[in-house]
Amino acid sequence: MRVLFMQHDAFSPPRLVSERFAELGFEVVEELIVEAAHYDTPGIVTYEFPDPTSFDVIVPMGSPWGAWDDSTIGSWLLPELDWLREADAAGVPVMGICFGGQLLARAHGGGVGRAPDCEIGWTSVWSDNEALVPPGPWFSFHYDRWALPPDATEIARTSRASQAFTLRKNLALQFHPELTGDMLFGWYTSPGDGRDLIIADGQDPDVLLAYTYAEEPKAQARAHALVDSFLTNVAGLGHLVRD
Repeated sequence: MRVLFMQHDAFSPPRLVSERFAELGFEVVEELIVEAAHYDTPGIVTYEFPDPTSFDVIVPMGSPWGAWDDSTIGSWLLPELDWLREADAAGVPVMGICFGGQLLARAHGGGVGRAPDCEIGWTSVWSDNEALVPPGPWFSFHYDRWALPPDATEIARTSRASQAFTLRKNLALQFHPELTGDMLFGWYTSPGDGRDLIIADGQDPDVLLAYTYAEEPKAQARAHALVDSFLTNVAGLGHLVRD
């Protein structure tokens, strides 16, 4: 069994999510689209997406760019939308995380645009199906939100944005189950200036980082359970899940 993690930028690794797939016996493949050197010029990058049927699961990850921003990243964003539609048509399960979830919304007839307010930090979600998406808390760091595709089933939400939906073998998540303290620190020191963005939101980045490190053991358990529930309830691969 093979799982492909589509990492859009050099600062958004799959961490807690990929480790669970590895524990379950998956061969973990990580592909990077935009190298760190092209962080400020992502639109010059082109990428040839692999045959989606070469993988048993695909996980498109987060991104500092907008899933609506064709003018900035259309060179690989538009091909990725086509690729996700191809995966869906072939019945390949997809779990989209943050930007990846927004891509699923857009690829399947929904939309993505700027939200009226950002959503940063640890928060609980209101879930209609806690066996699939527990209430959390989950970590969010986004300025955009999706409009649901036709026939999608919304699973969870906050007062600011939809947080999860299913559509056939696709699960879209607005939050970041993969996040670790080291990963958040990487966002602080990346060219995206995550630390300054948190300050601009009126938060203390040092307190948020300390909270994230303290929360990591619980976050790991939640992330692993979420992978298990995705495989069981969405992907049709529940026979692979074990303690």
